[in-house]
Amino acid sequence: MITLVDERLETYAVAHSREVPALMDELRDHTYAHVDLPQMQVGSLEGNFLKVLARICGAKRIVEVGTFTGYSGLMLASALPEDGKLYTCEISPENAATARTYFDKSPHGSKIEIKLGPAAESLAQLEGPFDMAFIDADKVGYITYFDLILPKMRPGGLIVADNVLWSGRVLQDAAEQDESTKAICAFNEHVRAQVDLDKVMLTIRDGMTLIVAN
Repeated sequence: MITLVDERLETYAVAHSREVPALMDELRDHTYAHVDLPQMQVGSLEGNFLKVLARICGAKRIVEVGTFTGYSGLMLASALPEDGKLYTCEISPENAATARTYFDKSPHGSKIEIKLGPAAESLAQLEGPFDMAFIDADKVGYITYFDLILPKMRPGGLIVADNVLWSGRVLQDAAEQDESTKAICAFNEHVRAQVDLDKVMLTIRDGMTLIVAN
């Protein structure tokens, strides 16, 4: 596994970014204490990055695929105006319940609607246009989620896909790749093939790709 950014540099970057509310630290600590695979949660640096992106977009309607315990959702919702809306898709009732608990503690929680069930089904039912989308769920579903979301984006809307470097495993030989790694590589190539779309892959945490809808 490749360390993409020196931990000391990431700590420095966090220290020079906006401090997150105490509720976010509480949610982080709860996730690491009580939830399986807590490393799936975005950290404060990525959370702040998503919030800034949402503000740059002037987002009023956001769709998120992969609620987990709600950290990214709360950070995104904090960038929305009072009449803004975040739809977040989650398949795990346990994770959704944890997220709802913390949403209810936040002044931004009323902007968030959890769509419980398979994300592809939820996305098919949601109506656009959306100003921003964040994809951070099962890697095998990334292409499906992207293809469902893209037609529902407003022109100039922003799609953000997380984990696109997959701890460096995207550099493995194909014969060594597991199912999730193959899926991420396929997604990356799928996005790359969209030659009419502006996009950039960044090395923030585990890699993020930003795609601008036409």
